[in-house]
Order: sequence, then structure tokens, then C-alpha cells
Amino acid sequence: MAIIPKTPGIHHIGLRSMDFNVTKSFYSDTIGFPLVVDKPDLIIFATGHVFIAFKKANPRDQKYSSFSPFEVGLDHIAMTCESEEELQRVAKGLADAGVENTGVKMDENLRKLYVAFKDPDRIQWEFYMA
Repeated sequence: MAIIPKTPGIHHIGLRSMDFNVTKSFYSDTIGFPLVVDKPDLIIFATGHVFIAFKKANPRDQKYSSFSPFEVGLDHIAMTCESEEELQRVAKGLADAGVENTGVKMDENLRKLYVAFKDPDRIQWEFYMA
């Protein structure tokens, strides 16, 4: 029998980062997420109703020093965006900041517009139409 938890959604997502200084700068200065916790072993950003938390990575092996979407676990994170104009603004802002991104594209499966980019640890993010 399924548990079926009664939940309004995700509270936070926990990620690992190789360099907190680079991560803080990218998410606060480039993306613009508010930094709500800044400790030596934990940084947390507010992203609407969901928090994005980072702890320092301690890779077992150098081959694990950057993110791979091909391992078991996280593939990418998609945040909701409310309009095509906002997606265009985000894509331009990313490009202007030197962050490689896809530009606004159509997801052929869900028929929704999105823009994708990777953070300094190579974790893929998307801003996706609601």
C-alpha cells in the first residue's frame, strides 16, 4: 500500500559544490538568488518557495570533481518561469554575464518553452514555462 504523503511540494534541494566562493558569486551575483544562510559548511539560497542548499563536495576520486548527469541521481533542476518575456530576459542576462545557455527553446515532449544553463560545478539548470 502506498504512503501517499500530503505535501504542497519541495522544501529544499541539497547540492554539493567544489568551491563555495565561486558558487556564492554565481548564484547571488550572476543569477540573483538571495543568500539566506552563509556558514563555512553550508550556504542556502531562496528561490521562490524552494531553498537551494550547498555543502562542500569532498570527491572520493578526481573523476567525481564535477557533476555528471549520467550517474544515478540528479539529472537537472528546472525552476518555473511565468512568461516568455521573462525567459528571454533570463537568457539574455545569462549570455551578457558570460554564462553559456541554450537560449529560449521548445521542449518537444511537453510543448513548453525553457532556457537551460550549467552552473560552475556543471549542474544543469532550466527556467521553464509554468
